[in-house]
Amino acid sequence: MKFALQHSSIRRRLILQLFIIAAILSLAFFLIVRAVAERAAADTQDNILMASATSIADALYSEQGSVAVELPYSALSMLGAISEDRVFYRVAVEDETLTGYGDLVPPRGASGSFATFTYKGENVRSVAISRVVSAGGIKKNVTVIVAQTRLGLAAISSRISVVAALVGLGFFLLATTLSLLAAQSTLAPLNRLTETVARRGPNDLRPVRTPAPNELVPLVEALNGFMARLKASLHQSEDFIAEAAHRVRTPLATVRAQAQVALRRSEQPENKAALRAMIRAVDESSRSAGQLLDHAMVSFRTDQLEVEELDLIELAKESVEHFLPTAELKDIQIVEQYPEHALTLQGDNILLQNALRNLLDNAIKYAPAESTITVAVTDGAERVVSVADEGRGIGNADLKTLTKRFSRGSNVEDVVGSGLGLTIADEVARAHGGRLELTRNMKGPGTCVSLIFPS
Repeated sequence: MKFALQHSSIRRRLILQLFIIAAILSLAFFLIVRAVAERAAADTQDNILMASATSIADALYSEQGSVAVELPYSALSMLGAISEDRVFYRVAVEDETLTGYGDLVPPRGASGSFATFTYKGENVRSVAISRVVSAGGIKKNVTVIVAQTRLGLAAISSRISVVAALVGLGFFLLATTLSLLAAQSTLAPLNRLTETVARRGPNDLRPVRTPAPNELVPLVEALNGFMARLKASLHQSEDFIAEAAHRVRTPLATVRAQAQVALRRSEQPENKAALRAMIRAVDESSRSAGQLLDHAMVSFRTDQLEVEELDLIELAKESVEHFLPTAELKDIQIVEQYPEHALTLQGDNILLQNALRNLLDNAIKYAPAESTITVAVTDGAERVVSVADEGRGIGNADLKTLTKRFSRGSNVEDVVGSGLGLTIADEVARAHGGRLELTRNMKGPGTCVSLIFPS
């Protein structure tokens, strides 16, 4: 039963959160910059208005018992120089207009107070200051009002908004880039941990030693604990299989010997047929037990290879020598083809011997009597050890499935076998960074099995 996992990306979530934070900060930055700049521009206009009104007030004087004023040129020119805004003024003595716009009356306020209101259909900013002028011995209150439209301030505000928006956008882009880099840097230890585990083979259950930040230490410890429990469980299973295979083979050998004795003594055809079937079943069980023991040993050693420098040619010669008596019983000739120079390989001697012997055992078992088996070692871009027989071949079997455990071709069901020989050889080749290739014999009938290792 398969369970669908819901995938969610920590990187995507982190980047999205940082993106939102950057957007909020950029918006806040834009609003703050615009508000501060507009406030500064408004304060500048107020200061100029105050300076203009003060200049007019300082020009007040008394003449023949009346209050008079000579408007300084600079008082109004300083306002007109800023922009194309219109300027209004009024000088009032005891609420009577001395000069200026008589209807210019800002909201009431203390001397030196500013006000914003609508005058002549336009929005204006004004300041009003009061002075006491003595005219003919009588003190009179004089009010000086200066107002200016806010078109220039609006233009300045618009320019400030554009600049603030551009600065905010630049800040957002910079913050987004830094967020991407921060997310990549933050997730780098997790990516390294993932790569470390992903590079391992299916049988590599060593503890993870990759340095990790404090937040990932519990995950690494939990992963190491899980692999330790899994490794212990696998070792228990392998030990059980090895022990069971060892204990089964001895009584099976005894049963086979007794069955052979009974076969020689038996005279009834049906009894002989039954005994032959028993002997065949015992051989098959004994072979399966031996192959299970070999497979358990291979599975255990592939986790902890005892690597040394080996000569592939010598390994092949030793394996052939081991099976010569068995081949001679079927009048099978083993032809050896080796290069003149030595071929060294870094590998586990026991595992490689086991793989070669399984290939030779299969070749002799499936090859007909008085046939030829060719064992060849070749050198080139890769180093290849091949065993080719003249047997039944692989028939219609799928080449990819024959290396699976207990998998056998449909044309060899009458031959005793366990379906583990090619599996063992394939696992040994993979443990050494190589592979097993199963092809049809190009020189005639039969099968060619090759162990291929990188040079």
